[in-house]
Amino acid sequence: MQQAGRGQTPPSLRQTLGAWVESSWVQNFIIGLIVINAIILGMETSPTVMAHIGPQLLALDKLILGVFVVEIGLKLIAQGPGFFRRGWNIFDFMVVGIALVPASGPLAILRALRILRVLRLLSMLPRLRFVVEALLHSLPGIGSIALLMVVVYYVAAVMATGLFGASHPEWFGSIGHSMYTLFQIMTLESWSMGIVRPVMADYPYAWLFFIPFILIATFTVLNLFIAIIVDAMQTMHEQVIKQEEGIITEAVQSEGAHLEQELRAVREELRAMRTLLEQERGLPG
Repeated sequence: MQQAGRGQTPPSLRQTLGAWVESSWVQNFIIGLIVINAIILGMETSPTVMAHIGPQLLALDKLILGVFVVEIGLKLIAQGPGFFRRGWNIFDFMVVGIALVPASGPLAILRALRILRVLRLLSMLPRLRFVVEALLHSLPGIGSIALLMVVVYYVAAVMATGLFGASHPEWFGSIGHSMYTLFQIMTLESWSMGIVRPVMADYPYAWLFFIPFILIATFTVLNLFIAIIVDAMQTMHEQVIKQEEGIITEAVQSEGAHLEQELRAVREELRAMRTLLEQERGLPG
């Protein structure tokens, strides 16, 4: 057997370490620390709380960050270069790494990014991880719908600027103003009393423009976004089911082959016993 090179961890130890880090109780412990860390970061935004227990909160925050660093380090040792082959591992590494950057001087803004540690829940909880992966799979379709929406907005903004820009320049004085106003209308925030009715006071038939725009932008295009995401989640769910069915089928086939071999062995034994009995019966008394 070849000896492991100097400085290399024995494979058996790495496998044991990896199984321990990925065990359910360790993962649940890390999830609990993430939740506690989120609460601490929220409490640090309160001057009253910081005035009373600020040093204790900062010390606990650093302690939890140290645990996260140790966890990532153990995963790096256990998985080696394979650690960076998983996107979720890279995500965790970046989130923890950002927290280690000194938040002073020009990098003081990074202190606000500490809350990104809470996003580690996305990689720790399978259900959240499934939703995020479904969103990533739906990005190509979402990009197509976004392009369609940009075209609709541009056409509508040019029309609105030409129709209502002269009398209402604060809303439709330019394409930029028109696109922002149309975005507000799409969200249905104060669209009627705040924008459309004042415009209709000067242009009574303005509803012929705004109602079709709302139907297209709000009720059609946005529902397409939802449909694409739901379809991606359904497709991924079916893939997971097929994978599980494939694993079960392989297990059943393997067990069936094993049983078949045992039946053959039993038949051979029965055949041998029958031959032996026939030979004994044929012997002279």
